[in-house]
Amino acid sequence: MFIGDNLANLRIMHGYSRKQLSEKLGVTEQAVWQYENAYTSPKLQIVNELKRIFNVKSKYFYTEDMLARYMTPVNIDLMKIAYRSKILNVISKTQAEAKHVEYLDAFVNYITAKVSLPTLKILKLRDEAIKYLNNSEDGRVAQINHVARLARERLDLVQSTNDDLMFLIEKSGVFVFEKAIGEEIDAYSLWTQNDRPYIILGNMKRSAVRRNFDIAHELGHLLLHYRLEFANLDRKEHKMIENEANLFAGALLLPEDKFTMDMKDVVYITNPDDYLDLKKKWKTSLQVLGYRATQLGLMEPKDHRNFYAAMHRKKYLEREPLDKIIPIQKPMKVKSIIDLVSKRGVVDICQMIENDWKAEMSFFHQLTGIEPEFFNRYLTRNLDFGLQNVTKIHEHISSDDM
Repeated sequence: MFIGDNLANLRIMHGYSRKQLSEKLGVTEQAVWQYENAYTSPKLQIVNELKRIFNVKSKYFYTEDMLARYMTPVNIDLMKIAYRSKILNVISKTQAEAKHVEYLDAFVNYITAKVSLPTLKILKLRDEAIKYLNNSEDGRVAQINHVARLARERLDLVQSTNDDLMFLIEKSGVFVFEKAIGEEIDAYSLWTQNDRPYIILGNMKRSAVRRNFDIAHELGHLLLHYRLEFANLDRKEHKMIENEANLFAGALLLPEDKFTMDMKDVVYITNPDDYLDLKKKWKTSLQVLGYRATQLGLMEPKDHRNFYAAMHRKKYLEREPLDKIIPIQKPMKVKSIIDLVSKRGVVDICQMIENDWKAEMSFFHQLTGIEPEFFNRYLTRNLDFGLQNVTKIHEHISSDDM
């Protein structure tokens, strides 16, 4: 029997309205509603089109999907998704991303079902930050700077570089994925109801320095704005919360003491080119270096205006020097887990794709952001003809012929 919930889940994750999907299928909007609510079953031709649109097998629609089996009900709250974006997002976009994280959470549950994960540093850090914020009488800027210093210390980020930023945040317990979110959204983050943190990064040809800022920005949301209902914020509140996450990101990426020392080597503080060595060292953009210097009082507002004008004149606001050279940090944690469970025989990747998830390779690429080539290496079967005994066979034949 056709399971309508499976179709509804896929449709919502892909951001289609029933009307949009009906137009793709060449049926009425009412027909799609009937499929999803189990009033009628689609014909084989429609099922074939559905599997093409959503990159799944036909049998996907006739057995309980992995959300039903591996997702904790009501675990993803769309009200609490924090977007790194200049716009307030429409509810349909938020619903699509919430459904996407539901699938991701089911996937993580699936691959870690028989894996013992270490105690999560991020939970201890979050609780320590909340305790401080709830009891501190410091001003908000001082609070944010304190939590950033705390995060750098607890995550074991060394004081002179951000080279291992992605690795250490993933190691702390955050699950980081890439996704084609769209041009208006750089990244987003959330805590599940089960206290699993996610950061979803856009993959729209970002530079390494922009990606580092996105990661730090979203970590700021996870630590500073736990359980905040972002969807209920008005524009003024949204801007304020984004500014707090930006301030946190700058403080995390450019620790005050070390950065203040570094600024002593900058000869012409209004010349962006004089900051290129600092960009190499900290893997942060020239814009962030300028803003952080101003926040710390190392650059006067007038000088910062001249600095920004020079950025504009040199066209660095479009693309900065070194952006093509500094390597972009990529999420590796989930790849490592997949490699571990596959090599230990805990999860058969072929079984996972074909029989458990009933999907195509492109489905997993779209879901996780992991390239198909990675999954392909686990699908290659070694065909053993027993040729290790060929020498003994040859010797036996030769002796009989003599």
